[in-house]
This record gives sequence, C-alpha cells and structure tokens, in this order.
Amino acid sequence: MDTTPTPEAETVPSRLQARPARRVRVGLSWKLLLLTVLFVMVSEVLIYVPSIANFRLSWLADRLTMADAAVVVLDGAGREEVPQHIQDQLLASVGATAIAIRNGETSRLIASVDMPPDVDMTADLRMMAPIRDIVDAFATLSATTHHTLRVIGKSHSGSVIELVIGDAALRAAMLGYSVNILWLAALVSLITGALLYFTLNRIFVGPLRRLTQNMVSFSEAPEDASRIIRPSLRGDEIGLAEERLAAMQTELAGTLRDQRHLADLGLAVSKVNHDLRNMLASAQLFSDRIGSLPDPSVQRFAPKLIAALDRAIAYTQTTLAYGRARELPPSRRLVALDRLVEDVADALGLDGHPAIAFDNAVPKGLEIDADPDQLFRVLLNLCRNAMQALEGGEPNPAIVRRLSVTGKRDNGSVSIRVADTGPGVPEKARAHLFQAFQGGARPGGTGLGLAIAAEIVRAHGGTIALLETRGAGATFEIVIPDRPGRNGRNGG
Repeated sequence: MDTTPTPEAETVPSRLQARPARRVRVGLSWKLLLLTVLFVMVSEVLIYVPSIANFRLSWLADRLTMADAAVVVLDGAGREEVPQHIQDQLLASVGATAIAIRNGETSRLIASVDMPPDVDMTADLRMMAPIRDIVDAFATLSATTHHTLRVIGKSHSGSVIELVIGDAALRAAMLGYSVNILWLAALVSLITGALLYFTLNRIFVGPLRRLTQNMVSFSEAPEDASRIIRPSLRGDEIGLAEERLAAMQTELAGTLRDQRHLADLGLAVSKVNHDLRNMLASAQLFSDRIGSLPDPSVQRFAPKLIAALDRAIAYTQTTLAYGRARELPPSRRLVALDRLVEDVADALGLDGHPAIAFDNAVPKGLEIDADPDQLFRVLLNLCRNAMQALEGGEPNPAIVRRLSVTGKRDNGSVSIRVADTGPGVPEKARAHLFQAFQGGARPGGTGLGLAIAAEIVRAHGGTIALLETRGAGATFEIVIPDRPGRNGRNGG
C-alpha cells in the first residue's frame, strides 16, 4: 500500500525547517548603541562649529582688552617718555606687534616693534558676521603657516583700537580648546549612549528579542501549546504585537493539529479500504452464488446487491489509487431519476420500512444528465441522514415520519428535493453544514456525508443547499444543469 504523504499532510514545520536560519552578526542592541554614540557625536560637532568661532572671537577680544589697558599706561606717560624695551614688554604681554588708537579720521600709533610685519587677515570685532567668523576660525585652525592678524575693536574711551598680532598663540589655544571639546564630547556620547542603551534595551530591544526567540521556538514545534507566547499585557504597540502573535500561534497550532488528525485519518481510511476491498470481493462471490437460487425474492434483490457491492469495490479501489478521498471527474450519462431513487430506497431498506413512510415523487421518465454512481451516493447520503433523523427520538406511533424525494426540470437543469419530517437541522450545524468533520447534525456523526454530496454536486457544476421551510423537518435541494448541447427528457 502506498503511504506517500499527501500534500494535505505536509505541515508548516517542514517548510519552516527547509529555510536556512539567518545568522545575526550585529545585534539590534549594538546597532542602537553605535547609532546613539554617532548621533551624539554629530550633535557635538554641530555645537563645536559655532563654539570654536566664538572661542576665537573671545580670545581676540581678550587681547583687545589687554591692549586697551596697555594704551592707558602708554598714553598716560607719553610714548616718547616710555623706553622702547618697556614698550616691547607691553606688546609681548599682549602678544601684539603694534597697537594704535583711531579717533575719527586721526590714527595714532601707541606702541610698535621696530619692523611690524605685513597684515594677512583682518578681524573686526565691531561687526557680527557668524558665517564669516566660522570660516575664519577654521581657516586659522587648519593653517599650516603663521599669519598676521589685524584686530579692530572699541576701547573703554569709545575710540577705535587696533592691534597687529600673530595667530600662532591663537591657533595653539584653539587646538587645546578643540581637544578638550573632543574629550568632553566623547564622554557625553558614551554616558548618553549607555543611558539610552540600557533604557531602550529594556523597553524595546528586550521585548523584541523575546518575540524573536518565541517565534524561533514556536517554529520548531508549533503543535506544542506550551510554546505559545504569553502576552505581557503592555498597553503599547509591542503589547498589541504580542497579543496578535499569541492569537496567530493559537490558530496555527489548532490548524496543524487538525491537519495531523486528517493525515492520520487518511492513513487509517486507506488501511480500512484495503481490507474492506478484500472482504467485499468475498461478499461478491457469495452474492453470485445467491443469485443462482430460484427463489423469486432472491432473483429480485440479488442484482441490486451485486450492483451495490460493485459500487463499494469501485469506490475503495478509487480511494486506494488516489490515496485521498477526492472524487474523480463525473462520467455523465442520461439517467432515469425515478429508477435511481428506487435503487437508493432499496439500498436503505425504505421499501416496507416499519416506521418511515417513503414517497418517491419523481415524475416517471424524468431524465438527468449526471454520473449515475456519484448521484446515487449523493442521494444515498441525504436519504440516510434523513432516516437517522426520523429514527431518532422517542418511539411514539403518533409522530409522522415521512421521507420524500421529488424532482423537476426547469430551464436546462434538474432540481431534486429530499425532504423529511424530522426535527430539522440545528442552528449551530448550519454554518459548516457542507464541510468535512464540521457539519455533523447529530451526536456521533462525522459530517462526511454532506461534504461528499457537496463535492460531487459541485463537480457536476450544480448546487446543493438546505432550504428554509416552515414547520418541522429539513429539505435539501440539489440543482444539476445539463451539459451544453445535452437536453434530457422532460418527465414532469
């Protein structure tokens, strides 16, 4: 016997295991830490750019203040009375090579070395120009040679003071300031990054890692209910994701259990069919011998018994050949519907039933374009369900127990109705009435009969439905259209 797994038996775990697991090289926590440090460093750089320009202006302003104090000393004593070496000492304390005072159009040199150098750049502290100050600051910081600056500002007396100064000391001070800013920025970045790392790792990364680990664990054994994630009852998006994941895993675990059950059931059915085929073959041999008896009743029922056994054997062989209960395409013929209903009644023992009144109300001569064996199974399932509904309950002779089958032709199709006076179909069974293992309307039923009937009818291009009727009982209607170019005889 072929036990090759069917596509229905394939489960999600096998497909998940076929995918190679992705190896995590850099975790989300490390990426978060590195990005935090990077963003803090970028922020520090954005702060450093204007601060270095402001440091340069402050340094030059300090030199102007010192120069203004020197002007007070030199101007009070008179430049001619101050020896040159005293002037040189004052200039050296300021770091300048020349100091001048300008009132209006008059400019007066207060102190100067013997040969002042040529001026390379001018810095006017009286005017605010942020962009120019930033450009000049980085030009000073990145220069490879020394330059001479002309610095202009206001003195305490309101006059304009000018001094000529070299940028070597300024560049050294700016480099020292930059190094201090760099160390401070690195320290702030590490502290901020560490705080953000531990905070965000606890709030976001940890729960996300828990979700990921649960997904991996659940994929290894999705049928294990203990691996379904337990939501942390958080009120944010992560809590919602945990709830949705738990619901999805619960539904998937149930689906996989149903698939495993169906796979096991299919294997069991195949084994039963294998043994049943052998037993039916033996019964067919006995029925051939019974058919040779001269008794009229035996002669009447033996052919029907043989036909029933032939159908059963053919069906078991079909099931074994395909390994699953999927119907073959119908082999459609013109079938006398009233005769087919009679065969169904004989197979179920409805003729002369002690409790159920059977009415074959199909018009004589009504023909239907269908597969006779498959349509026989449809009517057999519907009538058997009706019989089981009628036979249930208390054995009260006053209760009407009637089963009727009617048929009619209308606009190129034949409709068949199977009606009974039983308790009807429960409301909870109607939602999944034609689904396997879900549409059972009675305790102990599997729900396969209606599922098989619906599959066969759909293969004929028809429909099957439970009609809404007044009063007790249930009425099923089957509508099977003729094939194009095929018209059955109108018997009604």
